[in-house]
Amino acid sequence: MALGYKHGVYTNERATSLVPMTTTDSGLIVAFGTAPVHLASAPAAVNTPVLCYSYKEAVAALGYSDDWEKYTLAEVIKTHFALFNMAPIILVNVLDPAKHKKDVQDKQTAMAGGIVIMTEPVLLDTLKVKLTAAHQELVKGTDYTAAYDDEGRVIITPIAGKGIPSGQTELYLSYTMLDPAAVKPADIIGGIDTVTNRTEGLELIDEVFPRFGLVPGIIIAPGWSHDVTVAAVMKAKEHNICGHFNAISICDIPTKEVKAYTAASKWKNDKNFADKDCILCWPKVKLGNEKYHLSTQIASLMNRTDSQHDNVPYYSPSNKYLQADGACLADGTEIFTNPAQAAYLNGQGIVTALNFIGGWKLWGNRTTAYPSNTDVKDNFINNRRMINWVGNTLVTTFWSKIDEPTNKRLIETVVDSANIWLNGLTAKGALLGGRVEFREDENTTTELMDGIIRFHVYLTPPASARDIEFVMEYDTGYISALFS
Repeated sequence: MALGYKHGVYTNERATSLVPMTTTDSGLIVAFGTAPVHLASAPAAVNTPVLCYSYKEAVAALGYSDDWEKYTLAEVIKTHFALFNMAPIILVNVLDPAKHKKDVQDKQTAMAGGIVIMTEPVLLDTLKVKLTAAHQELVKGTDYTAAYDDEGRVIITPIAGKGIPSGQTELYLSYTMLDPAAVKPADIIGGIDTVTNRTEGLELIDEVFPRFGLVPGIIIAPGWSHDVTVAAVMKAKEHNICGHFNAISICDIPTKEVKAYTAASKWKNDKNFADKDCILCWPKVKLGNEKYHLSTQIASLMNRTDSQHDNVPYYSPSNKYLQADGACLADGTEIFTNPAQAAYLNGQGIVTALNFIGGWKLWGNRTTAYPSNTDVKDNFINNRRMINWVGNTLVTTFWSKIDEPTNKRLIETVVDSANIWLNGLTAKGALLGGRVEFREDENTTTELMDGIIRFHVYLTPPASARDIEFVMEYDTGYISALFS
């Protein structure tokens, strides 16, 4: 309240002239695929981004199965939480029990040891049990119990003295079960459902920030990204997320089709994989008897690498340890590439796995833009991630300044705040240098009158030391040491 007459000492406050930079997650993974929702204890809605900070939380919402061919998100859950111990992650399941299903009617099923064991992915709330096909339906909880065991099987157990006689040898079962094979690339791609007006599939990437306040950093769809139509949409969704943010995508070359490293480059070129924000992988990797898409491991490896450097993505994931004891094809055939063969793949813009010194590591620094695009901001993985991350951070930090008066104070606040932040990144080695300028030649009078302000950001992420050479020379001068 304003005072007309003052007598005394007064204080007032003014907004700080420097704005603290927001924290933007450099590698938040958004994974699309299929999940065994019939095994979930608290199933999440289909085609809904689910934010998970723990293995337990992910399994409760989406279920878990070792059948990764059918349930691709289970591989992501195992990799991210169990192998790399990273969090969080966002998972999007497109396997819809209302659409991707099979109905079974009055299936004659034998009892063994007084129980029925079912291996099908049954939706328990649809299960109906009869003594014969013509018999009245039995009552769950009164005549029998039905539940999943730890191996993902449905166990039907008669309740003693109730509707199932002790000598019964078979039951007739009707139920609906999930049909993962009915999921097609179009389900991963998604779009807008014309009936429900709901967003589905990869289109949901734009809902991540409004839902959770977290910026997507990495898009994956293991088991699906080898499909050119899925990959094309993944590459399209990397850019202008919510109209403001940028991410990278990681795709796989299908090892069922491409079985030799020499064929990987041809596949890449034939399928038109050339994008500055896309990483392409060949082959798969294995750990024990489990086979992993390389894209799945790379995404979590980036998270681990970032976490070791203050969540700033200036370190390349190349030459960092995978959680693997081998490389392989889809059929399990082991692959052993030597450094020259791995370098050939890298030179074609493909990353791979290499066991040379120190165990199995990721090998390769190039995005799929290489070799056709030689701009270092586009073809080095860590450069792309740094530029995306810096841009995303500037957006989230200075969004609060939108609609403030276009005056000297606003311009100085943005320039000073951003430069202090970039200086800090330079001091830690994340940048070789960086600065923000408000340039008169880039801000026309008419645009400033219209409220349009342009700031020029200069930054130089350090290139990955991909080639270290020692020049060796025989020096005859040291022969004199014989006479010392």
